[in-house]
Amino acid sequence: MEGLWDFLRSLHDAYGINLVHFYDTFERGRMLRGMWTSIKLAAVCIVLSVLIGILGAWLQGSRFKVLKAVVQGYIQFFRNTPPLVQMYFFYFALGPQMPRVVNEYGISQPMLGSFEWAVISLSFFAGAFNIEIFRSGVEAVQRSTVEAAESLGFNRWQIYRYVVLPLAVRVCLPALNNNLVNLIKTTTQAYAIAVPETLFVASQIWSDRINVFEMMVTLLTFYLLLVGIFVWLMTRLERSLRVPGFGQ
Repeated sequence: MEGLWDFLRSLHDAYGINLVHFYDTFERGRMLRGMWTSIKLAAVCIVLSVLIGILGAWLQGSRFKVLKAVVQGYIQFFRNTPPLVQMYFFYFALGPQMPRVVNEYGISQPMLGSFEWAVISLSFFAGAFNIEIFRSGVEAVQRSTVEAAESLGFNRWQIYRYVVLPLAVRVCLPALNNNLVNLIKTTTQAYAIAVPETLFVASQIWSDRINVFEMMVTLLTFYLLLVGIFVWLMTRLERSLRVPGFGQ
């Protein structure tokens, strides 16, 4: 790899193309850590938001009006307020109210850091949309299918888990895919609360090295690849779960 780094360094010397975040060991380490943080943040938020969507869609079919009202209130709150405002609310309003802990160096610090609050905020935000997406899939399952499961002695949770949900997922995957792609892109807003993800690290590098153009190209390329790989995986999943004649 030394030959590649020397080539990139020569581009700076000869043409002023400043790709220091590749050939400089320190800057490359910063950039890779930021990219890994972005990937980790997106992956955790995707998993949690999908779980919220599955559970919320199930609770929407509850016989208890209070539970249904709580879920509906949650959906309206997170769908009708900006995700950045929500993140600020969690980090700056709720964060200081949380208990503080003492780390191994004897320094008092918040129980939850910026990364954890970003996960909570973004998962709740995307989860509100996922509930409606899964609900639409559940409603697409024919009533006769549910009645057949009831005749076999399945309880409500077993019907949802083993019968309704597998069929509903096949219907709602396209919409779910779209929402999760938006979630991956929305993770860049974690920059606002100093989560050291790709955008945050990139802004530090271009401030230190004055290479805004090169860093922006790198950012766009990174997210294009990240989202492209995710869409490819989701498309493969959609094809593998497709049932001929169902959800078409």
